[in-house]
Amino acid sequence: MEKITLTVPASRVVSGRALAGVVGSGDMEVLFTADPSQTLTIEITTSVDNSRSRWEALFNRLQTVSSLPAGTLTIHDFGATPGVARIRIEQVFEEVSYA
Repeated sequence: MEKITLTVPASRVVSGRALAGVVGSGDMEVLFTADPSQTLTIEITTSVDNSRSRWEALFNRLQTVSSLPAGTLTIHDFGATPGVARIRIEQVFEEVSYA
């Protein structure tokens, strides 16, 4: 198991919490808690060792295509593909937009 913490600039403020995925499903669970800061803190626990560069690339890509909300994103990854990871992350961001 590897633990990774990333911090990226946030470009919007939201409120509330959101959850997508189920950790026992075999892929991943993503939890988001909004806060009024200027950053998005990402805390990742993954079963895939040496995957920091993959996660950094995913969040760099997300920054270019959408506005990231301020808060804390907690990810429990159990071997999800980058496509599934992106879907789960976008799901919590969309859900919290309606909170």
